[in-house]
Amino acid sequence: MKKFKFNIRGNEYDVIVKYFEDGVAKVEVNGSPYQVEVERSAQETKTPILVRKEIKNPKGAHKIKKAGSGLTKITAPLPGNIMQLYVKEGDQISKNAKLLMYEAMKMENLIKAEKDGVIKSVKIQAGDSVLQGDVLIEME
Repeated sequence: MKKFKFNIRGNEYDVIVKYFEDGVAKVEVNGSPYQVEVERSAQETKTPILVRKEIKNPKGAHKIKKAGSGLTKITAPLPGNIMQLYVKEGDQISKNAKLLMYEAMKMENLIKAEKDGVIKSVKIQAGDSVLQGDVLIEME
């Protein structure tokens, strides 16, 4: 039994479909019973069609953003555990210098410096667990 509410030209109709088989339906409209012959039934598709809105990226979203005054934040690319630190605050480092080793997804990953600079702060210690996006080291 299915219930429907129709509004036709400002008039409301409460419709209850009690029985439907072989093109014949027994319905009740606002309490009055009717037997109706159906010539064409609606066909349902097995797979629903999803319509999604177009995603609009803000202008400049594809560019890498750096913190003001030349501060670069090194973040964890994946969740993992810090295994070893190769730098401390105040260290002068060059491009491709080892910063830290961490384990993620049962693999050891070496994080290297992308540019020359000075280590401003180290936010983690060996043995710490980190999540994706956590700030590990800040350098200028």
